[in-house]
Amino acid sequence: MNLNGKTIILTGGSSGIGEQAAIQLASLGAKVCIVARRSDELERVQNTIQQQGGQAWIYPVDITKDDDAQQCIEIILSEHKTVDVLINNAARSIRRPIMEALDRLHDYERTMQINYFAAVRLTLALLPHFLANGHGHVVNVSTMSTQVPIPLFSAYLASKSALESFSRSLKMELGDQGINVSIVYFPMVRTPMSSKTKIYKHMRMLDTETAAGWLVKAVQEKPYRVTSTSGAIANALLNAAPNTVMNLTRPLFKLMDRRLEKKL
Repeated sequence: MNLNGKTIILTGGSSGIGEQAAIQLASLGAKVCIVARRSDELERVQNTIQQQGGQAWIYPVDITKDDDAQQCIEIILSEHKTVDVLINNAARSIRRPIMEALDRLHDYERTMQINYFAAVRLTLALLPHFLANGHGHVVNVSTMSTQVPIPLFSAYLASKSALESFSRSLKMELGDQGINVSIVYFPMVRTPMSSKTKIYKHMRMLDTETAAGWLVKAVQEKPYRVTSTSGAIANALLNAAPNTVMNLTRPLFKLMDRRLEKKL
């Protein structure tokens, strides 16, 4: 897909993967509409893109609030004749054992609000526009951690798994009406979000520039799935023999955590 002149809405574009994706997409000629809460950070990203000769529009909004998100989409559609792509990149993550979250249902509610409901909210708001134009592409960001059995991230993984299921339904129901759907399964990426967990300081991670390239690939090539080879293999093994895979990997994750803690 030639991105020149294509209008792309990108959430969570004020830092991390989203910021780098906005810069890369704009460098390929896309008109990038960046959505995030922090107006000052949005302005910084916009200035970077414009200094490099790209085009970017910014929309400060909290997409977990229904009225604000709906109004944001209305404004974007009033300012841009056609929107071609929606990238649901905004997310939050919580690392906490389930037994330490027994009285913290709000952990699950907060992650669902941004990781799932906000993405679905924006998708539903744009679907009539996509269908009227005969085309549209929804790129939903997930994680390799839904492809393998990962402990300690139950709230985060549950929200991403919900988004993946919604994506499959969307593809099945509207794939023959010009609606493309892609899911990007990121491994661990060195971002402000992952950096909040001190234990991951010494873990090997993907850099944000490379990760942003995965989003660009999703937009350009429109595959249903963008993932690593190891993620695809792990997912196949998990589906084929779930008990065996979980029993084998459980001690490995505990060992990894102990080794990372020693490096702190």
